[in-house]
Order: sequence, then C-alpha cells, then structure tokens
Amino acid sequence: MKVGVFSDVHGNIESLNAVLDELARLGMDRLWCLGDVVGYGANPGECIDRVREAAQVVILGNHDAACTGSEDAAHFNPNARAAVAWTMNRLSEEHKAWLRGLPASETINDTLLVHSSPFEPEHWHYVHTRMRPADLAQSFGATQARVIFVGHSHQQLILVNREDEFYRFLGTSLHLEPSYRYLVNVGSTGQPRDGDTRAAFAVYDTDAGTVALHRVAYDVSAAQRKIREAGLPPILADRLENGL
Repeated sequence: MKVGVFSDVHGNIESLNAVLDELARLGMDRLWCLGDVVGYGANPGECIDRVREAAQVVILGNHDAACTGSEDAAHFNPNARAAVAWTMNRLSEEHKAWLRGLPASETINDTLLVHSSPFEPEHWHYVHTRMRPADLAQSFGATQARVIFVGHSHQQLILVNREDEFYRFLGTSLHLEPSYRYLVNVGSTGQPRDGDTRAAFAVYDTDAGTVALHRVAYDVSAAQRKIREAGLPPILADRLENGL
C-alpha cells in the first residue's frame, strides 16, 4: 500500500492542490493528514473541504484546535493569534465541528500518526533538527510504534532509533530496517520553514518498506496575494517566498 502523508496545510489552497495533484500522479492508495489544516493562510474553508474529501485519516493540530476555540491561543505569537482570530470568523459551524472531532493521534498497525511529538502530544512539543538526545529518547520512548509520522515544526527530517542510538538520516528516501524505529517529520505543505519554499509531503510504501520525502512547487505568489488582500499579517505572506 502506498500512502501519501502531509501536514500543516495552514489554509494554503495553492500548495494543497499542488500536493494532492502530485500524490494522485504518484498513485497513492491512501492519504493521511497530520493536522493544522487551517491557520495563517487565506483559504481555510476550502482547505478543510479538500482534505475532508481526499484524506482517509486526519489528525488534530494545535491551530485546528485554536481556530475552533477548543484551545487558548494566548501563548501563540501575535501574528499567529491574529491569524487564528481571522480564521475563526470565516469558518462555518460545520467546519468547526469537523475540526473539533479530529483525533489527537491514530495508530495503524505499527505506525503512529500524531501532529507533534508523541511525548505529551497535548502539549505540542516540536520534532525538529536541533533536538537533544534526551528529547529524541523521550519522543521514541512515548510509543511502541515502529514508524512515527509527525508535522508541526514545518521541517522535513527522518530520525532513526537503533537500539540505544539516535541519529538523523540525511537523505530523502530510505528502506526501513526491521529492527530499527523511525520518526518522520513530513514537513509543511502550506508554510515550509526549512529553507525550501516548495510544498512538502512524504510517501510511505508499506509493501516495499520505504519512506521518501518529497517537495513540489506551487504558485507562491497567488497564495501571498490572497494573504495580503485578506488583511492578514504581511509576514505570513513574506515568509512563503524564502521558506523560513
């Protein structure tokens, strides 16, 4: 089975459409979304509709929770809080009800899907490139799953656990060894922050036992124009052109 895994759409319909089109071209059997469908971008409702239609599994993200009022956005930075307030006023009650009903995690066979770190997922800890060995051990130790898919940090990476060792795999495609465990951050579809402006996603082939990180170009200028015309904080548009 070939599964497309994506996360952190953040209301960016241009990037979402590009990712879904590329996943269709690659011939996926299933699609999994790891949350934050909304927040930051100018098309939250449209993104919800497309994800609901396309994905078989969708996980709750922190921006999804904040944009329904289920989570206090007081700890968000000012630009994120402004985007939450803007988004809340533009989502239908049906959209909010759907977001509220999303699970915090999902286990499928030996695979865990969660928005943030599997350690205390309700506290939204990040999985990123600067994690200390103790943080890595904590994340892997919070679950027995062999393969863990996360988003949240907007940074693509693959982390490997071999016995008591933890290291980062520096390539973009690898074969999964039976005795190893893997934590895969699929990056952000709608607002990458790893220096690459292209929309991010991953492909998990359960039959071949492989995971591959992918990128696809999309119409960044169109997404930027919509953000600016909507009156959202300009930085949310500006950062799309440098991927930071």
